[in-house]
Amino acid sequence: MAFTTWLQGHLLPCPFKYFTGIDCPGCGFQRSVVALMQGQWSASLALYPATIPLLLAIIYTLADNFFKLDTPRKIIKTSAYITVASIMLISYTIKMAHLYWL
Repeated sequence: MAFTTWLQGHLLPCPFKYFTGIDCPGCGFQRSVVALMQGQWSASLALYPATIPLLLAIIYTLADNFFKLDTPRKIIKTSAYITVASIMLISYTIKMAHLYWL
């Protein structure tokens, strides 16, 4: 817990938000990871819905590159990336709609 408390005070600022005042598609990811590390699954999902699929895609890619997994890699990787990108795009669109239009 001490690490996550320290981490909360040392999150990287978003340059896009700094210059424009508007959240970028990645805003909330760091806070979501901290919440996930603290076991707060619902808070993590609320902060950034793509966190868990994104982390799973990263872990799979690293494992595939390191261990040379015997799977139909192109199909799995492409599907994972499209899924994560879709979740990011949809959640960002909903977030912006709630902040600026609704």
